[in-house]
Amino acid sequence: MDMGQENNRVRLCGTMADAPRYSHSARGQAFYTFPLEVRRLSGSSDVLNIILRREQLEAVGAEERERLLVTGEVRSFNNRHGEGARLVLTVLARSLELTDEPDDNRVSLVGTLCKAPNPRVTPLGRDVCDLLLAVNRHTGRSDYLPCICWGSRAREASRWTVGTVLRLEGRFQSRSYLKLREDGLERRVAFEVSASDIERLS
Repeated sequence: MDMGQENNRVRLCGTMADAPRYSHSARGQAFYTFPLEVRRLSGSSDVLNIILRREQLEAVGAEERERLLVTGEVRSFNNRHGEGARLVLTVLARSLELTDEPDDNRVSLVGTLCKAPNPRVTPLGRDVCDLLLAVNRHTGRSDYLPCICWGSRAREASRWTVGTVLRLEGRFQSRSYLKLREDGLERRVAFEVSASDIERLS
């Protein structure tokens, strides 16, 4: 795995679900984005947005429906357009290559709780806890990443306070939901990190 940042690492193997399109330019570089479809063991799929430099895309020459290995970091930014989710999550690719490996989705984060945990119980009686983790970049900025944990981990996490430092291992996932608007229901997609292992560091 390309380390990029020790406290924010993601490794994805999946299929390019649509052709890359121009995203934006920064510091004289053009960035492109495409959706990567990563299948779960259950058979459902997560569709995750990848952002990368044009030079990376051209070096690989990847096309729609090709199998790719992406390593990088989970990034967040505020949506200022007023439509869709206010917090948008993507994967900034540090490396990209063609692969024949099976689908894979692994995330490793170290960050600080920046909002009080939100514990709840599903209709089927399962404990779940929502967390918002601030993960520092080497530039001094931070990414704010919604995370979710289940069962005994959720019960433990519900007792933590703002400022707690955590190490988390899991997967980057997408889920659809319905948003009630004045003109009716709108289907949206949310992104979050689902924790398979979580540990309090301080």
